[in-house]
Amino acid sequence: MALSARQEEEQNTQKRSGILGLTYVDTAQITNKQIFKDILSKEDLYKFRVIPIFADRYNISFGITNNTSQQTIAFIRSHFLDQRLSFSLISDTGFADYMKLYDPPKEVIYQDIDINENKNQQIELSDSVSKILDQISADDMLAYLVQQAHKLNASDIHIETQTTGVRIRFRIDGVLHPIAELSVDKYRVLLSAIASGGNISTSSDQAQQGHISENVKMADGNEVKINLRLETTPTINGMDAVMRLFNMRDDMFTLERLGLSVDERKLVDDIIKKPSGLVLVVGPTGSGKTTTLYSILRSLSSPERKIITIEDPVEYQFPGITQISVASKSTTENNFAERLRAVLRLDPDVVMVGEIRDNDTASTALQAALTGHLVLATFHASSASAALARLENIIGQNPLFISSIRLVMAQRLVRKLDENTKIQIEPDAESLERINKVVATLPKNVVKPNMIGLKLYKPGSTESNPFGYSGQMAIREQFQMTGEILELLKSNNATSIDGLEQAAINSGMKTMLQDGILKVIAGLTTLDELYRVIG
Repeated sequence: MALSARQEEEQNTQKRSGILGLTYVDTAQITNKQIFKDILSKEDLYKFRVIPIFADRYNISFGITNNTSQQTIAFIRSHFLDQRLSFSLISDTGFADYMKLYDPPKEVIYQDIDINENKNQQIELSDSVSKILDQISADDMLAYLVQQAHKLNASDIHIETQTTGVRIRFRIDGVLHPIAELSVDKYRVLLSAIASGGNISTSSDQAQQGHISENVKMADGNEVKINLRLETTPTINGMDAVMRLFNMRDDMFTLERLGLSVDERKLVDDIIKKPSGLVLVVGPTGSGKTTTLYSILRSLSSPERKIITIEDPVEYQFPGITQISVASKSTTENNFAERLRAVLRLDPDVVMVGEIRDNDTASTALQAALTGHLVLATFHASSASAALARLENIIGQNPLFISSIRLVMAQRLVRKLDENTKIQIEPDAESLERINKVVATLPKNVVKPNMIGLKLYKPGSTESNPFGYSGQMAIREQFQMTGEILELLKSNNATSIDGLEQAAINSGMKTMLQDGILKVIAGLTTLDELYRVIG
């Protein structure tokens, strides 16, 4: 069983004590801690990083940390000549726990975080939040950040080590916003709580993954439910962490909420009615791929179907669906391909593969799709044609495998304009030229919008919504394996990403850029936002 961060710290401290030739004391085992205020002042305790653990008329036993210098020990000996002194090594967390007895934390007023476009106000906010974090315990720090992230509808909390400190940012509607700055010492305290909850090591020199699911009652009495996925990686300044919040509800996963057009919805419905084949959802991290797959799964769930998922980790649990969590902490553990082969022996009707990561998983998924299973999977690629090119590189030019692919859907998320605050504007000549250039390339099966008297929109600003956006929506491109693209793949000719994309367009595919431009024309988002996302 993996050790908690505190246990690991105590073990490391005990090992260090042996190297230094000191006795070791685990302060967590001292149930009735005594306070000896007459020995050293509170300021000296902080300065010297020593704690009197026991004292009587003739003896004083001090706890010291790894950061207590030999000069400090010599200084203490010179000031207590009438007593016998002993020094034991204690952990940094043990020292911090003792200091709470000598210097009880002040009552903290938790302030709600409000994101503001004004730079000066944002700096004031960061300073205010930083002061709050500096005064509270490790568990309260994590709970407060998660509570505020939920309030702001943030998807992620980013903790980034810098040369002079540690920066905390929230990703809201796909954009990062600075929230606070921490000292390195305070960050170590927060990292200890994160590592303990996520069951990871603070001293690892490898990237790690974890999952935190717990309820924390903060000092002000508020109870916060923490449910998040944790990713950490070592950097030159320390360990960086990204926490993905799982703030999802069952009713969020429906096909109606995906924002599919009538034609897109009809195509998806037709494909998932088939008993076999592979459906690929493609995009970078944070593009909503899992939400799309979960929505399809929920629409397929019924007493007549056996559905099994393989995920890393399971982000949301659904009744009636068998979900398997696959850890990816080490190469020795079962990977997706091995689990997928095991799952197929359970005779499922529908299988969801959280992510196709390697050649073995890709081949196994395609084989499953050929042998009577409907397989849903995500794949990291920049576009639908790029995903197909990568798959072709993996499996080679195999007509049977190619015909098993039913649908490839690529997507990105753009911010939606707030309907209550958006402002109508006249497009400038450059914007009109960019829009007209894309509209001219729309497939024949797509109705071209009326460009006469075109009006665009820009974000407005209010105190409650200073940025003028509200939520996100997907821009998509998707195609079936039919028509020109199928013929191209069945031929023995070498295929490129551009060639595949052109064949898909000739077969009726609308690209993500084209889909985004149509949403700009409809007043749902802005041209700047579209090009920020797709480049």
